[in-house]
Amino acid sequence: MTYHPASTAVTLEPADNERLANLCGEFDEHLRLMERRLGVEINNRGARFGVIGPRAAVEAAEQLLAGLYALSEREVLTPAKVHLHLQESGLEALAEAGPEDVEEITIRTRRGVIRGRGPSQNHYLEGIRDNDLNVGIGPAGTGKTYLAVASAVEALETDRVRRLVLVRPAVEAGERLGFLPGDIAEKIDPYLRPMYDALYEMLGFERVAKLIDRNVIEVAPLAFMRGRTLNDAFIILDEAQNTTLEQMKMFLTRIGFGSTAVVTGDVTQIDLPRGQKSGLRHIVEVLRDMEGVSFTFFQARDVVRHPLVRRIVDAYDRYEEGP
Repeated sequence: MTYHPASTAVTLEPADNERLANLCGEFDEHLRLMERRLGVEINNRGARFGVIGPRAAVEAAEQLLAGLYALSEREVLTPAKVHLHLQESGLEALAEAGPEDVEEITIRTRRGVIRGRGPSQNHYLEGIRDNDLNVGIGPAGTGKTYLAVASAVEALETDRVRRLVLVRPAVEAGERLGFLPGDIAEKIDPYLRPMYDALYEMLGFERVAKLIDRNVIEVAPLAFMRGRTLNDAFIILDEAQNTTLEQMKMFLTRIGFGSTAVVTGDVTQIDLPRGQKSGLRHIVEVLRDMEGVSFTFFQARDVVRHPLVRRIVDAYDRYEEGP
């Protein structure tokens, strides 16, 4: 089964540049807040807004944009007011209607059994199981990378693929890393550490080291993918929000026969230079209706790390929203 995100186009009237700037906030900070809270992606050109995500969240975002635009005529909006409007309107609860009728998915590795926690994770795992290309978008701590690595390990151990290729864009893998000792592999190693950690937990240090030596597991920066075709492989692109449009297209065209690809990232945490569009945002628009491509949009409620992490994230959100 293929999971397509819902989408809608909202045109706010009457078009007024001052009100639109008020609605979006400085550097679109209000839109990014809405994305983070509702689990959607919002793009706009003037008064026309495109919203992509789970159907319930898209409907909530559509109502939120209309409500805030009406408010913008008489008030100066701030992150705090956007947050308050979300709470009072009940739209955040509406957006939390998760995927229905998704069975619990179980992954078996040498170190134990891993199960999806909640509808979103099971939706994600089912999408990985049933599709060639899978996109997981959401905040840190929702299990995007961990579950992708778990699925990759299971595919390797059941001989569904012959190798694992784990990729990240190393944003500073150019001259700014020149002061670090070692060869290029050692220089980019810190950027790839999260995927190493997941592999060690599921396979153990010794087995991971042996598989890397035999090139069964390859962990590499995105730049190393150019010109390659990967057959019978499980390929994971992590932190994909930091890919450019050209890099993302290059990565997607590396997928060969018998391969599965998973792309993960958080569209609210983009480190690219201002004004440069994220490849992850772009593929949501380009591939959203394509057969064989699965999308999962995680929300803050899907965070499964230590409870303190969720409280810390909430505290930062409150601080950034102001008094």
